[in-house]
Amino acid sequence: MTKPQHFGWFLSRGFGPHGWARPYWQWNHDWKRPDLYQQSARELEQAGFDFLLIEDALSVGISPATLDLRVRKAYGGPKHDPWTLAPYLFAATRHLGVIPTANPAAWHPYTAARQFASLQHLSGDRVGLNVVTDVGSAHHFGQERLPHDAAYDRAQEWLDALRLLWRSWDDDALILDTETEIYADGTKIRAVEHRGAYWSFDGPLNAEPLVHEPVIASPGGSPRGIGFAAANSHIQLALSNLDVTAIRAYRERVRAATVAAGRDADAIKTLFVFKPIVAASVEEADRIVAASADPDDAALRAVAEAWSSDLETDLTVLDLDRPLDEGIFGEHVSQGTIKGLRGRFDSFADVPFREILAGKARLGRIGDGISGTVGTAGELADLIEELGEEADNDGLIFSGDLHPVTVHRALDELVPILRRRGILRDDYVAGGLAANLDAF
Repeated sequence: MTKPQHFGWFLSRGFGPHGWARPYWQWNHDWKRPDLYQQSARELEQAGFDFLLIEDALSVGISPATLDLRVRKAYGGPKHDPWTLAPYLFAATRHLGVIPTANPAAWHPYTAARQFASLQHLSGDRVGLNVVTDVGSAHHFGQERLPHDAAYDRAQEWLDALRLLWRSWDDDALILDTETEIYADGTKIRAVEHRGAYWSFDGPLNAEPLVHEPVIASPGGSPRGIGFAAANSHIQLALSNLDVTAIRAYRERVRAATVAAGRDADAIKTLFVFKPIVAASVEEADRIVAASADPDDAALRAVAEAWSSDLETDLTVLDLDRPLDEGIFGEHVSQGTIKGLRGRFDSFADVPFREILAGKARLGRIGDGISGTVGTAGELADLIEELGEEADNDGLIFSGDLHPVTVHRALDELVPILRRRGILRDDYVAGGLAANLDAF
């Protein structure tokens, strides 16, 4: 029997101007209203997706140069708070998990534990937290930027604090006896005193105890990022070449780290982020790839502009014919993002910057590795099936705007093929997001 896999959608622009600088902007959806996202969320649920994960960045920077890089093409802003969008998505769906991004720097543990517990109750256990360690927004909160590993230390303390608060009520603390009119037994609620490196607070939490705690997701391919996911996460967002050897090696690394952290290897799902271009025919796919083979300087500058936002570094001013000096990136810049820019090259040294950018501008056919994103729905289904059967892959996260055009463009022909092959779920189980992740 074909191995079933899990699928998510990564709202990679965050709660921002979906469709901007794309022809489908002229569909005249208002990105600031919930209707656009509710419509797309219903389609994802109809398609059998497990969850929608919403990117977020708390800052558009502080210097004029960074501000302009982020907002000129709406790569990094404006962004509204994804946690305010989540209740609208829950109201529009019955099974789909919603995983907004949470940065510990912006959330006091008590406030976070209370709000997330409330949403978990309201949604029927469908909330997840995409925990990120970005420190670019530190100045907004009166904080110093932390080095890479220290940001993970803070995130670990934060998650531990949330769990301490969520578990401050014993499982049998709720009495709910209508005859005695006793709602809860206060002797089974424990005081909490947390004095840590980053936060000090007292409990217990005043929210009703959870049956299932929110699902934790986390990105990060560095050793520390994988270690954090292994110790804490139900979902690890991964980037890798989409071939059997690379997928198997990455999964084995995550699973080994999970066992080393004292958890069962099956406690974590490694899902690989993917942004396919689905063509109507083999001939069309070949034409799309051929058209991208020789990018001109304008195309390379456009790629540099897009990456400049995520890297908080203006790449557009660099000499295309000289190697990039990795020292231009601050300590706070994600190592995973830098590695993503580098692509197939082991280092930036001795590689003209135009070759780095050309690797991003060129498209490849599905099956050609991480650049192989163009193909027919049948070819994409073949690749997904191969990764499941040969690499034991847990699943994929499709990346793009949460817009009816992008959702249908990616899924219209693919969903029926995956369903026929038994790769994509036909229905959901009871119990919320975690239960559906653990169903297979």
